Amino acid sequence: MPSFSSLPGFRDFYPEDLAIRSHIMAAWREAARRYGFEEYDGPPLEPLELYVEKSGEEIVRQLYSFEDKGGRAVALRPEMTPTLARMVGARARALRKPIRWFSLPQLFRYERAQRGRLREHFQWNVDVIGEEGEEADAEVLAVALEALRLVGLGPADVVARVSDRRLLERLLLHAGVPADQLPVTYAVIDKLDRAAEGKLRERLQAEAGLDRAAVQEVFGIFEHGTLADLGGAYAGVRGVDAEVDRLTRYFRNLEELGFAEFVTFDPRIVRGLAYYTGTVFEIFDRGGKLRALCGGGRYDNLLGALGGVELPALGFGMGDVVLAELLAERTLLPVAATRIDYYLVAITEAERGLLRRVAQALRARGHSVVYGLRPAGVGWQFKDADARGAAHVMVFGPEELVQGVVVVRAMASGKEERVPLQGLLE
Repeated sequence: MPSFSSLPGFRDFYPEDLAIRSHIMAAWREAARRYGFEEYDGPPLEPLELYVEKSGEEIVRQLYSFEDKGGRAVALRPEMTPTLARMVGARARALRKPIRWFSLPQLFRYERAQRGRLREHFQWNVDVIGEEGEEADAEVLAVALEALRLVGLGPADVVARVSDRRLLERLLLHAGVPADQLPVTYAVIDKLDRAAEGKLRERLQAEAGLDRAAVQEVFGIFEHGTLADLGGAYAGVRGVDAEVDRLTRYFRNLEELGFAEFVTFDPRIVRGLAYYTGTVFEIFDRGGKLRALCGGGRYDNLLGALGGVELPALGFGMGDVVLAELLAERTLLPVAATRIDYYLVAITEAERGLLRRVAQALRARGHSVVYGLRPAGVGWQFKDADARGAAHVMVFGPEELVQGVVVVRAMASGKEERVPLQGLLE
């Protein structure tokens, strides 16, 4: 007989695993509700061209893509932003601005499965569309941190590292990086925490065409630990003062929202994706042991490219895999437990018909009710009730039924009371 297992990089969700996923998603939805975001969704299968348009032909080898029976090139969605852009573009004029939407899609990428990165995961996507001020930027990061707070994580556990592409662009141009080499330079900076500095210096020379003096200027940017220090060091450089002021207002907004302890300025955060245009951030565990919990930023030009509508936009994605790992490390995962209000016990088979009628009456009132699906001894029924976490056991015995009552036992305390049967049926 054949034996089957799940595909590499995919997960089975047994009840205890699904309880963790549900716990995380409940926090995501609650944080979104508190901040006034509306939930949306789109199809898990999209035209392949939608992702190629956003990320280029190289994205294809990372996708689950194929030709469907209609001869169309399609792919399982690897991210939600292209779908969002398509949907907003279709109804842009009718939608109230700013648009505040969130979604909880399952996403798929064909890549090597490793710790914190699988071939499928669930992701919380939050976006604000149609607002270009720093208050929107602060609001988006705040809702991400709100969700982390709801699952028990505080500023001692996580940190949001923030930068701004506009500020970094001004600094890199001042350092001697040609405008057409900014994307290559961003890609190198994105590896600062993950590769040897010597190798990265060589890449800037070889790939961006920078001389040693320019490379030194680039690395000098990251020697300044605070926004104030950086602003002071480059005061008077074209455009820098305005961008420092913008980021200062952004951090002030986060402080007023109560998240100052969660946030730090870090110019090394650039986000590798080319479409970011403004603030960018990533949220990490304080110990730095895990991959980023969350990443996002402003992408003001993307909706025009994908949705055909020019609207400023920003957002983030937060995956369930790394977050669950961190919650496990902090012993903050929920304990999966079946919550049953009543377990109904029949002393003899003669009471089972009445037991079923009471079960349905209780269910109609919103209670969760379980009983043995075949006749069994009283001892077995009580053990089953205990194993399933029943709060109460309701016993149907022949002597009690003659008196028109059933015995209800609270499992935690052992306290019993006799309850009129007629009241249960009405």
